[in-house]
Amino acid sequence: MNDRQRILSLLKGNAPDRVPWLGDLSYWVGAMESRGEVPRGFGSSPAYYDLHRQLGVGFYLQGYFPFTEKQDETVRIETSRVPGKRIRVIHTPAGSIREAWTSLPESFTEAPTEHLVKSPDDLKVIRYMYEHTTYTPDYDEAKRREALVHDLGVVLCYSPKTPLMQLVVKEAGIENLTACYVEAQDELEATLAVMEAKCSEAMEIAAACPADCVMIPENLSSEVVGKVFFNAYMRTCHEKWTARIHECGKSSFIHIDGTLRGLLPELGRAGFTVLEALTPSPVGDVAMSDMRALTGPGPILWGGIPGSYFTPAVTDGEFDRYVRDVLEVMRREPRYVLGVADQVPSDGLRRRVARVVELTTEFGRYGT
Repeated sequence: MNDRQRILSLLKGNAPDRVPWLGDLSYWVGAMESRGEVPRGFGSSPAYYDLHRQLGVGFYLQGYFPFTEKQDETVRIETSRVPGKRIRVIHTPAGSIREAWTSLPESFTEAPTEHLVKSPDDLKVIRYMYEHTTYTPDYDEAKRREALVHDLGVVLCYSPKTPLMQLVVKEAGIENLTACYVEAQDELEATLAVMEAKCSEAMEIAAACPADCVMIPENLSSEVVGKVFFNAYMRTCHEKWTARIHECGKSSFIHIDGTLRGLLPELGRAGFTVLEALTPSPVGDVAMSDMRALTGPGPILWGGIPGSYFTPAVTDGEFDRYVRDVLEVMRREPRYVLGVADQVPSDGLRRRVARVVELTTEFGRYGT
C-alpha cells in the first residue's frame, strides 16, 4: 500500500498493512530556505513533495486556509516593520487596537509580544472588525495539491480556529482573555458570539473545499485552556463544526500540540475523526500507552514522536528505542497514525526523518 491508501483505509475504519507514518516538514524546510540550503519557494514547489517521497514521509499538513477574508471600507489596517518586529494597527469607528510580533531569528519564527486585546475596552473593536469581515472561497491551492500529493497522503485544509482559541492564540493571549472573563464576562461572551457567527461562515467554505480532510487548527493545550473555558465556549462549536465537516463527506481533525491530560476525555467525545499532534511524555504529560483510555474508542490518535527527538539533543539509539516503544502501542489496533508532535524543528536531522519509515516498516505491522 502507498501512504494515501494507508491513511484513507484507516480513516474509513479499515486496517492498512502497517501503521501509517505522516509528518509535517514545513517548519524544518522553512528554516532550510532561510539558511539558503534550498531555494526560496521550495516549500511550495513540486520538489517539496519529492522530498517527502525521498524520505518516506507521508504528506498531510502544510498550513492552508481555503478562503480569503476582507474587511469593508470602514476598517483600515496598517502594517509596518521596525527592526525585529512586525506591527499591525486596526482602525475602526469603534476605536483602534495595535499588536506587535517579535522575530526570533535563532528559531526562525516570531511570537506575539503585544496583543490586540489588552483590556475589555478593546473587545468592541474586535467585534466591529468581525462584523465587517466577509469570506470568499479560495480553492486553487487545494486543487494544485491534489495532483502533487497523489500517492503521498491526503489533501487537508484549515477551518478557522474556534473564537476562544483565536483570542487565546492570536488576539488576546490567555492572561488578557482571563482578565476579560473576570472583569467583563458579558462583553467577552458578546464578542465570542459575533466571532462564532462570522467564523462559521468561513467554516462552511472550508467544509466545502475540494480536500479529503478539514482541520480546526486550535493549538490547544490543557494547561492553558481548562475544562471551564472548554465546556463553556468551545464544546458546542466543536460539535457543530465536526458534524458539518462530516456532512460534507470529509474527515475532521483538531490540532492540539500541547498538554493533554485535562482535555483528552472532552475531545474524545467532541466528534472528531482525528486528534492530531499528540505529544507523549517525556515531553508531554501523558504516556502514549495511556492516551486511548483517556479519549475512549472514538477518535484516531495521531502523533507520537516529539519534535525534539529529531534533533542532536537525542542520541540515535534513544530515538530508535522511543519510536519502537510508540509503535508497540500503535500496532495493537488500527486506530493510530505515527506523526511528528508537532513539527520537525529547524535543527532536525535528515537521517532521523529518513529513519522513521525504516522503523515503521520493520516494527509497525499490526499484531506482530
